[in-house]
Amino acid sequence: MLIKIYPENPNPKAIEQVVEVLRKGGLIIYPTDTIYGLGCDITNHKAIESICKIRNIKPEKANFSFICYDLSHISDYIKPIDNATFRVLKKALPGPFTFIFNASHKVPKLLSSNKKTVGIRVPDNDIAREIVRVLGNPILSTSIRDDDDIIEYSTDPELIHEKYEDLVDIVIDGGYGDNVASTVVDCTNGEFEVIREGKGDLELYL
Repeated sequence: MLIKIYPENPNPKAIEQVVEVLRKGGLIIYPTDTIYGLGCDITNHKAIESICKIRNIKPEKANFSFICYDLSHISDYIKPIDNATFRVLKKALPGPFTFIFNASHKVPKLLSSNKKTVGIRVPDNDIAREIVRVLGNPILSTSIRDDDDIIEYSTDPELIHEKYEDLVDIVIDGGYGDNVASTVVDCTNGEFEVIREGKGDLELYL
């Protein structure tokens, strides 16, 4: 199913429809402030396994991100961080960053493995954030990659729908996506180490 939702003012009924699908263990493809993501409710093991199947990866090997509404969610899933780190996050988020932290004991249970780290995203996109807010917990997410090496990420929601309609329950058309991924920042050692340059410029917030 392809659903049109406008990012400037996401329709609450449409958001509720998406959340219902997530609560039942469904998979969605949704827009962020960077590329389109493939997501599910982080509390649903079957849905997580389905995403791993689509991406052809083992749950214990997967580097998924948790999409959060704001920073209030993240303390559940990461080990405590210092005030300086928190201040940078507060300035940089919502924004096009994935921050990698040491995972708290809650994360391994979700991914049925000894996951030591977790990526946290608070995208600057009201569709993604409203879904998480209404759902009441983060969604587990991975980017959808294109098979074509030249166009690494699909940007046209209609083409994404054509390709994934048999694999997911809902594709949200929130307009054209970006084809530049988020900047990935490793914070596991108390420093900010950019391990993948993407759309976000961390220097602006340090």
